[in-house]
Amino acid sequence: MMPALPRLILAAAIASLALIGCTSKPATRATAAAANPEPASAAASRTAHRQRLPATRLPDRTGIAACDDYLSSYIACHRAAAIFPPDQLQSRYQTMRNSLLRDSLDPDMRPQLASRCNSLATQLRQALHGKSCDVNPPPSGSSP
Repeated sequence: MMPALPRLILAAAIASLALIGCTSKPATRATAAAANPEPASAAASRTAHRQRLPATRLPDRTGIAACDDYLSSYIACHRAAAIFPPDQLQSRYQTMRNSLLRDSLDPDMRPQLASRCNSLATQLRQALHGKSCDVNPPPSGSSP
């Protein structure tokens, strides 16, 4: 029977070799998953589609009413909800707009966009806590 110390050393050596074998693989999947909580399959599909799209100009509208409505009210409603600092609103709007327009061109993503935009609009309405998105809301005592 082998003494305990040599068995412990042997076990440690085997574990070390196993760990070394694992570390030779790139950690990009784990790093990407930590940075992006969406399912890997959705991220892979979106990335693959963006790589397939030619470098063309994006359309002016998504063609999906819920998304076009969300984008048309984005700046005013986010300003009213004070979700982002005012100096970040335009760049955040542009990022969201580009994402929705790109996804509207993707036949795999397009069917999901109405639901995504409705969800975004619902979250924004909740963040408004009943405030209006109007740039110049009417005085509180006036009637329509």
